[in-house]
Amino acid sequence: MTTTAPGLTLALGSPDDTTRFAHALGGVLAAGDTVLLDGPVGAGKSFLARALIRSLQEIPEDVPSPTFTLVQTYHTRAGEIWHADLYRLGGPDEIDELGLSEAFDTAICLIEWPDRLGPLVPDNALTLRLDPDSGDEDARHARLRWRDPKWKARLERLRHD
Repeated sequence: MTTTAPGLTLALGSPDDTTRFAHALGGVLAAGDTVLLDGPVGAGKSFLARALIRSLQEIPEDVPSPTFTLVQTYHTRAGEIWHADLYRLGGPDEIDELGLSEAFDTAICLIEWPDRLGPLVPDNALTLRLDPDSGDEDARHARLRWRDPKWKARLERLRHD
């Protein structure tokens, strides 16, 4: 018997909606949380990650895409954030070289292209898939899935904020 992970689907009608959602999500994250940002090229994964990181910075700073550096780290009021773009990663064996295995336990991790993690995906991760709306280039559909029960209560708080 297969069980499906609980989920939540949101319509994000504009970049402003995506930014508001990123700010709200950032407000429920804590050290040891991993958010797997999935979706096709151009879906808005980096945009959402930047908005989330900026919402938690004491002093706003530049938040570049980690496409070439693979990982960028930030010190925020919620703790350390690791933003990783694993697109160029050769395989899961390179995860330890980046230090991500330890960061999964001690930092908030935002992971783009999480399929590159293979079997190293943390069990307590939240998967957030973004897909562009076919009828509106600014709109996105966000699908959130999880296995760890902590996410249900945290994401319920988003609905009431």
